[in-house]
Amino acid sequence: MLRDILEDDPQVVALVSVLRAAEADVLVLGDVDYDLHGVAIAALAERIGGYPHRFARRPNRGMQSGRDLDGDGHTGGPGDAEGYGDFAGQGGMAVLSRFPIGSEGMRDFSGLAWTDLPGNLAVGDGRDPGRLSTTVHWDVPVLVPGGEPLHLLVWHATAPVFDGPEDRNGRRNHDEAAFWRVYLDGGFGNVPKWFALLGTANADPFDGESRPGALRALLEHPALVDPRPASRGATAAHRADGGVNAGQIGPPELDTVDWPDGSGGPGNLRVDYILPAMSLAVAGSGVLWPEGGSLGEDVARASRHRLIWVDVELGDGFANGG
Repeated sequence: MLRDILEDDPQVVALVSVLRAAEADVLVLGDVDYDLHGVAIAALAERIGGYPHRFARRPNRGMQSGRDLDGDGHTGGPGDAEGYGDFAGQGGMAVLSRFPIGSEGMRDFSGLAWTDLPGNLAVGDGRDPGRLSTTVHWDVPVLVPGGEPLHLLVWHATAPVFDGPEDRNGRRNHDEAAFWRVYLDGGFGNVPKWFALLGTANADPFDGESRPGALRALLEHPALVDPRPASRGATAAHRADGGVNAGQIGPPELDTVDWPDGSGGPGNLRVDYILPAMSLAVAGSGVLWPEGGSLGEDVARASRHRLIWVDVELGDGFANGG
């Protein structure tokens, strides 16, 4: 049945086409349902081809907390999970790699209590707010050729909406990005020499309804470089929408997600990021957002989020991360 889905489902077929077109050495995927034995991600990797090394752990999404986190007077609902989800493992993350993934040096911060983050903005209503990570916060070492491991710092934050005046999701979204600033400043131990920060912040530094302070601090952090991946497709999509998102301040060519405009949604925004360490040499970057053609159709069908890529040089070796 799983093989049939991978071969016949139009969205999966389109996704496979996009991931093949990326030709990345390392892929970080979001919204991938987790299963204990990794059957689904192994089948997807086989379908794409060329990714013998994989990493996934159970995310916080759908992991029941046993408490009334959403304040509706009940427990056991999707809003009472450590990360919003209808079932355990829903919408997790995975790393696919052409290079081995090292177990030594791997760190999983997904169990960190929100209130244990220095300077956190957790809602002070007397209730335990649960874990910080909506999905995950990982440090995954990839054993690339040419020297020390390249550490992938991976996360997928909550959307900063769908809550009340207490702005719980907005605060959490902010702090999920703020975690990495604390990490890069040594607040959780030694910082690796070679690393890249990758994930969906669900926040734009200029537009949308998030609290962008933590994200802006990351983009300006002295340990990171922002290669500003761009695409003509994003600019064309903005024009095709007739500039509906007329209040947009950020450059539309940097947008990474195609959300509905006007009353139906926030419009296109930049919410997905690859931020290499300053110690790496960036050789190129972009957003896979064709203006048309069959690949453009597959990109639109695969996900509202567009694949972003960055080429980096690491020591004597070379790694292409997407």
